[in-house]
Amino acid sequence: MTLGLYLVRRLALSFVLIGAVFFGMLLLFEVVEMMRRFGGSETPMREIVWLSMLRVPATFYQILPLLVILSSMALFLGLARSSELVVIRSAGRSAMRMLREPFLATLLFGALTVAALNPLAAAATRAYQARLAALQSPDQQAQISLEGSALWMRQGDERGQTVIRAQSVEPDGLGFRNVSFLLFERDTGVPLIRIEAESARLVPGRWLLTDAKRWDLSADNPERDAQTYLSLEMESDLTGERIRESFSRAGTLSVWDLPGFIRALDRAGLSSRPHRAQFQAELALPMLMAAMLMVGAVLCFRHSRAGGAGLRILLTVLAGFALFFLRNFAQVLGENGQIPLSLAIWTPPIASMLLALGVLLHLEDG
Repeated sequence: MTLGLYLVRRLALSFVLIGAVFFGMLLLFEVVEMMRRFGGSETPMREIVWLSMLRVPATFYQILPLLVILSSMALFLGLARSSELVVIRSAGRSAMRMLREPFLATLLFGALTVAALNPLAAAATRAYQARLAALQSPDQQAQISLEGSALWMRQGDERGQTVIRAQSVEPDGLGFRNVSFLLFERDTGVPLIRIEAESARLVPGRWLLTDAKRWDLSADNPERDAQTYLSLEMESDLTGERIRESFSRAGTLSVWDLPGFIRALDRAGLSSRPHRAQFQAELALPMLMAAMLMVGAVLCFRHSRAGGAGLRILLTVLAGFALFFLRNFAQVLGENGQIPLSLAIWTPPIASMLLALGVLLHLEDG
């Protein structure tokens, strides 16, 4: 147990140092990008730095598996360079027994990361989007959300902001049922026009409403002066692609909120497959990090005097990146329905772990 705790401490120290370096690099890149985006405006420097800091946690969370494989590689290369690995092996510790405590610690760290760091990254992403929207002009804003079984959208034009509520949506994301439009005046926020429609369809540049009723809320008697239309057109800058993009931002939801959001999507008639894939990917993250630990260790057990350290490092890094991108590619296939979700999410980490285990048993304990 003492040796196991020592290895876990060394692994944690390697992860902290490597994580700090990557966090600083990501922050620097984001600051440069924000300065390029807002440098010519009146946005103060502290606002640019704050936006960058809100942006970094989501990116840092995504590259955690790569940091684990680099930390594992740094740990075992350090043990080999200081001859500690030789002493441990001569004391009768097999490679599998050496990996037991770091493996369990990585699983536990992955579970804590999903439970705690994921909500923090999602909250930072939401704060970033809200702050970014506040810096943009109202005409550039288009938002969509889901509460209960209703779909909410917003669009802007020269008159003001229009809030749109739909009870259900067709599978293509362009047809809506039981739709309400409420136009607010730009400066004062006073409601001006209300429209209720049996159905609405979004086509390029406009809404096509069917069985609509329009109220002028600035009239003396809006109900008396209300007008009904068999069909009505309204201008719009929304597109189906923008709606689907805005709606599929699973990164703004924490792992605790995803199950309820998936149920709301199903009630509204929208496809929840991307969010189901995201939820399963979060659950599989501890397994992926443990697989990265084993992949990082499998080629770094040999003593540094055996030679070929540079080649082993290169192969380990390439294997880690290959596993990372294979997992993302399989997730995309699962989201698109090409393969079952469980197969797409859980196969890469489990297969990588079994492959690393087989190679480790063959080279070290076989």
